[in-house]
Amino acid sequence: MQLKIMPKKKRLSGSRAPLMLFLCQMISALEVPLDPKLLEDLVQPPTITQQSPKDYIIDPRENIVIQCEAKGKPPPSFSWTRNGTHFDIDKDPLVTMKTGSGTLVINIMSEGKAETYEGVYQCTARNERGAAISNNIVVRPSRSPLWTKEKLEPIILQNGQSLVLPCRPPIGLPPAIIFWMDNSFQRLPQNERVSQGLNGDLYFSNVLPEDTREDYICYARFNHTQTIQQKQPISVKVISVDELNDTIAANLSDTEFYGAKASRERPPTLLTPEGNTSHKEELRGNTLSLECIAEGLPTPIIYWIKEDGTLPINRTFYQNFKKTLQITQVSEADSGNYQCIAKNVLGAIHHTISVTVKAAPYWIMAPQNLVLSPGEDGTLICRANGNPKPRISWLTNGVPIEIAPDDPSRKIDGDTIIFSHVQERSSAVYQCNASNEYGYLLANAFVNVLAEPPRILTPANTLYQVIANRPALLDCAFFGSPLPTIEWFKGAKGSALHEDIYVLHENGTLEIPVAQKDSTGTYTCVARNKLGMAKNEVHLEIKDPTRIIKQPEYAVVQRGSTVSFECKVKHDHTLIPTVTWLKDNSELPSDERFTVDKDHLVVADVSDEDGGTYTCVANTTLDHVSASAELSVVAPTPTPAPIYDVPDPPFDLELTNQMDKSVQLSWTPGDDNSSPITKFIIEYEDAMHEAGLWHHQAEVSGTQTTAQLKLSPYVNYSFRVMAVNSIGRSLPSEASEQYLTKATEPDTNPTAVEGLGSEPDNLVITWKPLNGFESNGPGLQYKVSWRQKDGDDEWTSVVVANVSKYIVSGTPTFVPYLIKVQALNDMGFAPEPAVVMGHSGEDLPMVAPGNVRVNVVNSTLAEVHWDPVPLKSIRGHLQGYRIYYWKAQSSSKRNRRHIEKKILTYQGSKTHGMLPGLEPFSHYALNVRVVNGKGEGPASPDRVFSTPEGVPSAPSSLKIIEPTRDSLTLEWDPPSHPNGILTEYSLKYQPINSTHELGPLVDLKIPANKTRWTLKNLNFSTRYKFYLYAQTSAGSGSQITEEAITTVDEGKEEWRKEIVNGSRTFFGLKGLMPGTAYKVRVGAEGDSGFVSSEAVFETGPAMASRQVDIATQGWFIGLMCAVALLILILLIVCFIRRNKGGKYPVKEKEDAHADPEIQPMKEDDGTFGEYSDAEDHKPLKKGSRTPSDRTVKKEDSDDSLVDYGEGVNGQFNEDGSFIGQYSGKKEKEPAEGNESSEAPSPVNAMNSFV
Repeated sequence: MQLKIMPKKKRLSGSRAPLMLFLCQMISALEVPLDPKLLEDLVQPPTITQQSPKDYIIDPRENIVIQCEAKGKPPPSFSWTRNGTHFDIDKDPLVTMKTGSGTLVINIMSEGKAETYEGVYQCTARNERGAAISNNIVVRPSRSPLWTKEKLEPIILQNGQSLVLPCRPPIGLPPAIIFWMDNSFQRLPQNERVSQGLNGDLYFSNVLPEDTREDYICYARFNHTQTIQQKQPISVKVISVDELNDTIAANLSDTEFYGAKASRERPPTLLTPEGNTSHKEELRGNTLSLECIAEGLPTPIIYWIKEDGTLPINRTFYQNFKKTLQITQVSEADSGNYQCIAKNVLGAIHHTISVTVKAAPYWIMAPQNLVLSPGEDGTLICRANGNPKPRISWLTNGVPIEIAPDDPSRKIDGDTIIFSHVQERSSAVYQCNASNEYGYLLANAFVNVLAEPPRILTPANTLYQVIANRPALLDCAFFGSPLPTIEWFKGAKGSALHEDIYVLHENGTLEIPVAQKDSTGTYTCVARNKLGMAKNEVHLEIKDPTRIIKQPEYAVVQRGSTVSFECKVKHDHTLIPTVTWLKDNSELPSDERFTVDKDHLVVADVSDEDGGTYTCVANTTLDHVSASAELSVVAPTPTPAPIYDVPDPPFDLELTNQMDKSVQLSWTPGDDNSSPITKFIIEYEDAMHEAGLWHHQAEVSGTQTTAQLKLSPYVNYSFRVMAVNSIGRSLPSEASEQYLTKATEPDTNPTAVEGLGSEPDNLVITWKPLNGFESNGPGLQYKVSWRQKDGDDEWTSVVVANVSKYIVSGTPTFVPYLIKVQALNDMGFAPEPAVVMGHSGEDLPMVAPGNVRVNVVNSTLAEVHWDPVPLKSIRGHLQGYRIYYWKAQSSSKRNRRHIEKKILTYQGSKTHGMLPGLEPFSHYALNVRVVNGKGEGPASPDRVFSTPEGVPSAPSSLKIIEPTRDSLTLEWDPPSHPNGILTEYSLKYQPINSTHELGPLVDLKIPANKTRWTLKNLNFSTRYKFYLYAQTSAGSGSQITEEAITTVDEGKEEWRKEIVNGSRTFFGLKGLMPGTAYKVRVGAEGDSGFVSSEAVFETGPAMASRQVDIATQGWFIGLMCAVALLILILLIVCFIRRNKGGKYPVKEKEDAHADPEIQPMKEDDGTFGEYSDAEDHKPLKKGSRTPSDRTVKKEDSDDSLVDYGEGVNGQFNEDGSFIGQYSGKKEKEPAEGNESSEAPSPVNAMNSFV
């Protein structure tokens, strides 16, 4: 037996006497070698070798095969459980088990459904030594459902806005692969601006005019069933602001825009995921996929980082233009916070995804099979890890160990089973199950208690050959239970090994680290245990090493000369060496200039490309050696360069040895023009059949000047020759004399012979005629023969010429005929032709399919069965069956007229088919006809059937009328396709706040006879979103949605009035507040009085502006106020002084203010005097009233910017502009009552001040 090989060795010291090599017995588990002869004799418990996957998704169109293969001695028997109970396959005629196997085959292709066999299966393989079990195999049929019907309205939006096209694919098994294409099945282009999300939706960071198209189609591909489902096309139209205003004015109710302002550049916001943080959980070993898709203008760029860590280099990949981060083979170390950053020139937004990596159980140490001898000890260890920590449970022979028969030799200690003093009855198969909430692991490991005498598995008299001074390894593979000891002897007399040059491996191999000539001899391996002894002899031969005694030498030669390398090899006389030459460690060029003999390599006509390293390699079966030399090529003495050209054409063509089917052609070559002629090309012309057209006849070597040519009969030959060298091909020679060969009978018959009828009473025989070259003589004709295949008639023949078709009339309808067409000429007939089978003409079928049966599967699908039509009644090749079906009348509309008939054709001999796309709650009629190559047969009697109720379509329309401050009235039209009897309507609605967040959902049930409903006690000036469904007994149909706004409190808000030209059809409202609901009334006054109508709308949210208006900034307002106040004071003082007639004392003013920058006034005209700065027109400085200690006194700070804010809450934004009450308070504190939420304009305040 082969021991478990350990990395360590045991070296035997020469100081031990006598030095006999042996292996000590180790009390450990044995491993059974994969030796076929050994396995035939050993009893062994079952081992599962192959099984179906745990999650087994099957194709419902094919037979179900659940695999379970096992080995053991004696061969195991198999049984199955289904959903935890015994599965008796004998009681189900569709289920069979493969012979000598546990694999189940469920034949659902003939009958039965895959859903019937859905469940959890487990296989048990059992023999007298124990029972092994498979995993729990969950069998589920794959599903590829259709898309839910929905009405998709065209989407109209403004250039630059963001857009999300929802896909919402049907839930299949396994999940579908999503992709977007157009009507031409071309994938839609994607880039950093437009891309598909992980959920299948198509995201536009911003739309452009080229995004306009009517065929945005989402496809779902279900690979398991190889089907593709298609969503209804989505129409998107991108228009400019002007076009948008025209659209709003012309059809306001058909759009959902919040405003018609131009889309300005904006910082990024995330389309997915929502919010600032999210959480993602992934399993260990899977691929982690994180996604961030942002909108903005310009298009944002996505970046990824891991907080407090770095992304793994070799496992990190970016998909979808870096919008998706993927980390393969994730582990617990990949848990943490990942941040995606969407950034453009206007700003950035961050989103943090908290990732937690869980783990299904995985093995740390799976239990291994144990082979023990009676009385030995052993252990089974089952260690697994996971997150959360898995629970370990044991089974024996498929039964929980707690309720299994007791075995005194075993003891369970958590994840370990300890065996002590085992006996043969201790043999069993143990199962270890490690499970947590994310999965489980199941491992089978047997304990096989054997009592076997030693066996040596290495073949007897094996010969080992080793090169001297190299290690020698002599094998002694063994088996036995208990584990045998191994001893090695050398020599026929059995003398024990007593040298210290041997190493004994634990698998029984004897190693001689440095083999010498005297190591040659016979070695004996002896294996012993308490049950017996076995021995084996092997032989060792030591060979002389291979050496190169004469190596190639470095050479320098001139271009065009010859060089020789020598390589002499000495080797053991019993080994046969092979010498190989290499150039630059590759094979020698395939060139005649390189020649190799016994000891030399010769290179003739050396070129520059021949320079390099040449290596001589000598190989034997035991070793190899090599030696190398360098070749340098230098330029020779210059000589005049020859002129190279294509050869001159050959001449003097002569025909000799003229025979019936051959002739000899000879010629004289032309000048080769300094490039040797490599070959001659011979062509021929047939002046009788194809004059002027030359054909290839033969090619011969450039050293030949004659050629023996094979000829065909009845051809008027002429020949010409062309010469070829390395430059190219010569012109053709002049043509030879003509030679007409004798005529003979044809060699071949026409091909492509067919027999088909064009009418019910004829047979049309066609063939491909021979060409003139194949006729072999004059008077080419065709003998056409035919007879019925199943009759006793003789062949009927006719001879025709110059045609490739013959029509046989008066034949019975669709009867098989044997046909042959033979060529003949004036010289005789061609060989006997092959016989082909054809059929006379087809006629329409005579009989309709019988026993037509209809099985209604659901409200839109029915299955039709029929009995096949007898072949004799088909009167032609069966093409298939055709079903005509039409809608007779609707169950809800009895007076509805019949619609156009629909047709479905089923190829071949099928006797059933599916009718998809039926309308629910309808009456249908159908008939079936058989189809052959001629057409359709008579129709079967009409079969009438009805489809059950289905879910209705969405209500045809929904509109909101009569809005008031606390109520809204909804009117709608019933569904255009009720698909049954309506039972009620379901109305759901919820408020939408100014940030477009949805409030709580209210659900109402409305009687089916109602098409109008009033909702009361609503909040005033609030937008609501409504969802309306119709219901039948089959369930709820598709929804229709609408939004509306309750009116403002008209008692607290005054109407604003604008006079508009009567010829206009639209008017733009300006000065509205963002995020506010308005009621607009349009009235017309004429001869018939005043007529008006009202509507409610809501403005869009406020958009941050990049442009900073200096007139609205707090610091600018404060500065202007201070300057105006100072000028006013100066004017008043000057006016008073002038009226008093006094003078302005400059010195007193300087002393009072102690500021050299304060300028005095002239006494005579009130202008500034000589106490100014160096520049005469310099204005007052802003810091002129600040003391030198940099403090600001209260009286000097009356125009502080604090006064323009709200106390200490005044704020500055990032560019330093003041935003106190003009931005911060307005967005966070909504207006109450009739108080205006609009902040006073700083510009207006400044204008009124000045």
